[in-house]
Amino acid sequence: MTNQSLKHYALILGGSQGLGYASALKLAQNGWNLIIIHRDRRSDLPDIEARFETMKQCGIDLKTVNIDATNSEKRKSFIDQLPEHLGESGKIKLLLHSIAKGNLKALTGDSPLNLTDLQITANAMAYSFYDWSKAILEADLFTEHSKLLAFTSEGNQRVWKHYAAVSVAKTSLETLMKYMAVEFAEYGITANCIQSGMVETQSFQMIPGYQELKAAAVKRNPFKRLTTVEDVADVVYLLSKKEANWINGSVIKADGGESL
Repeated sequence: MTNQSLKHYALILGGSQGLGYASALKLAQNGWNLIIIHRDRRSDLPDIEARFETMKQCGIDLKTVNIDATNSEKRKSFIDQLPEHLGESGKIKLLLHSIAKGNLKALTGDSPLNLTDLQITANAMAYSFYDWSKAILEADLFTEHSKLLAFTSEGNQRVWKHYAAVSVAKTSLETLMKYMAVEFAEYGITANCIQSGMVETQSFQMIPGYQELKAAAVKRNPFKRLTTVEDVADVVYLLSKKEANWINGSVIKADGGESL
């Protein structure tokens, strides 16, 4: 089977809201077939299904699975079933990691951050990027010139209140990405991270003192506004194109110059 006859899919980990959903929608609008992994409560599913229906209106093939992407047994079960989702001619062309699951605790005081908190956060926001990529590679379900993308943040360098566990995870994510960029290259696969500016997502609003972070971000951004989910989704789409095949092992900033 030639590469031209393959049916390409983007697999989105965490694609029901925030950056993951915006990116999935942008890809759908540009003809990408999608498989979305999300973990949501039953009470939220009607709204989420409505969002997914918007994607289907783009005329693409969309498959969604509501499971915990950080659970190793759930991941193995899904990978085993993935050929059925892809069909005889389907392959993964893009893996986007957009899992936001972390502890936001101080290092001191009542109920301080502990080792378990650090491990849960790092597993969700860093290690799972490698775990999923490796599992799909071992199942031989990537196609030629596949791309691995994950979201990082400026919190990998700056100290934000109660952000220690996430900062550790994002730093680990970027290190893993660099090694994946080198060691997956022999399979024709690239790996990169996208560092967005401050985006007012549900995850961002959970950070203690987020209003102060928001005000500071607007003040120091050259364009005097927050980054939007659409801004970041546009960069995901740019990196999905064949013209980005030679970008590898990089942290691409999508922040309007905010981090300067």
